[in-house]
Amino acid sequence: MTIAKPSTFLSSSISSISGTVNNLNNELLEYVNPEKPTHDHSSQYYKRFFISKFNLGDKAIEAKFSSPMKISEGDQITVSGYQKDGALQVLAYQNQTQQVTSNENWVVLVLGSLFFFAVAIGLLNSELVIEGAIIPKLFLFGFTLVAIYMGYRALLIREAVKLLSN
Repeated sequence: MTIAKPSTFLSSSISSISGTVNNLNNELLEYVNPEKPTHDHSSQYYKRFFISKFNLGDKAIEAKFSSPMKISEGDQITVSGYQKDGALQVLAYQNQTQQVTSNENWVVLVLGSLFFFAVAIGLLNSELVIEGAIIPKLFLFGFTLVAIYMGYRALLIREAVKLLSN
């Protein structure tokens, strides 16, 4: 097992760990849209998260992706992410055994962040906000927070990808 030097970025510590996968446990977490018609069973109404929990040496690893990780018991992999609740939360991984590298799409998060900032700027210039109405101000605040979070998350993923390539 190899632990790479952590990278500090926006006060969050991104680190990289290499090792052999053991105690692999894959789970599927599904959320159903409550407004979905009961007779419709199409998959577009479900939000799926594929969760993989495993150990690299004595380190607990947890990965939540929108598609399943391509790993098996005994694979040599390198993961990069941040510590949360005693486990490393994976943002990007590289499987040397199966020759696979993957991460969540940080470009989509950047585009989403720009969209939410554009909506917030549009709200900022609205007459209701200028007049002091509370509801548009709450929406302005909410859209701004979502945009900041999405941008921050995209930067974390990008930093994790860079750490893997070193």
